[in-house]
Amino acid sequence: MRGLACVLMFQTHCYDSWLGAADRNSTFLMYSQILGTLPAPLFLFLAGVSFALVTGKLARKGCSAAEITRTMARRGAEIFAFGLLFRLQEYLIAWGWAPWSDLLRVDVLNTIGISMMLMALACGLALRCAPPQHQRSALLIAAFAGAAAITLLTPPLWTTWRPSWLPWPIESYINGVHTLGAPQPWLFPIFPWTAFAFAGLAAGFVLFSDRASERPARTLALFGVAGIALIFLSRWLDRLPVQLFSVYDYWHTSPNFFLLRVGLLLLIAFLSYAWCRWGLGTFGFSPLVQLGQTSLLVYWVHIEFVYGRFSILHKRANDIPHASYGLLAIILMMLALSLLRTRVDWPGWWRGRRAALSAR
Repeated sequence: MRGLACVLMFQTHCYDSWLGAADRNSTFLMYSQILGTLPAPLFLFLAGVSFALVTGKLARKGCSAAEITRTMARRGAEIFAFGLLFRLQEYLIAWGWAPWSDLLRVDVLNTIGISMMLMALACGLALRCAPPQHQRSALLIAAFAGAAAITLLTPPLWTTWRPSWLPWPIESYINGVHTLGAPQPWLFPIFPWTAFAFAGLAAGFVLFSDRASERPARTLALFGVAGIALIFLSRWLDRLPVQLFSVYDYWHTSPNFFLLRVGLLLLIAFLSYAWCRWGLGTFGFSPLVQLGQTSLLVYWVHIEFVYGRFSILHKRANDIPHASYGLLAIILMMLALSLLRTRVDWPGWWRGRRAALSAR
């Protein structure tokens, strides 16, 4: 799933950066941008799934609630620091024309880090309050409650309850206002984006339970069925004549749209499992699996070759075929980088190199 998120991210960024004016209003770019709405929820959802896996392992080892909270919050803080470092790198590379406010822009890495810290607090509280025999149920309830609370608080925090009295760098983490005076749907604030991580956390606790681990195919198939049901439920709720919130924006802040996207994520989870279990993913090397193993690295690097000074094509000056060739080049470059990262024994190579030089 991470590899799929990487490829969808590549195509979104490449066509957005490289297509010229003649194709910027085309149906092709519109569908490319629609596909581009999936990578961020996928990355956040999978962060939650991974968080559930690690939390479960720590709990089985007998770690206390405080130890689990500290360990997982520290990991989240590391990802958040990477997000800040990424923004600093982007600012330095774009020195001279990028505004200083770009340093404080809320990007997806920042939100993944914050999501992990929030999940650490929620899981730590659940483990502390629940008796040992009910800890898994308490963790699952905490995950569902976190997703629901964040989703339901999003519409008012973007509209009627906007904390505009806060400095914009802090408010931007709540609703993505940045410096533009109104919440921006292209940023990644806590509300609503961290809800996808909590949804992944709930899915992870279900997937890694003892009963589900015995029948993973059945569990993932149920995920797919639940995903389809959520998609239809979202559309039905959207058509109701009365909505819960006075300001209703289905495509950006509505809990109904959140249900649709979680439904898509659950369906993709099942299809990814089917691909790896019964599809082409069973035939040896899988580029998607490989990219997924180094998703942070390829995310970090590809930005410079698409949006940065080192862009391999002229920005906003290409037709669809040329931009597609550029996209293929980016995918192959990032795949090569991923293989270089995972297949080369760098410490062993360096020790061998030093020994060879010493022998001379």
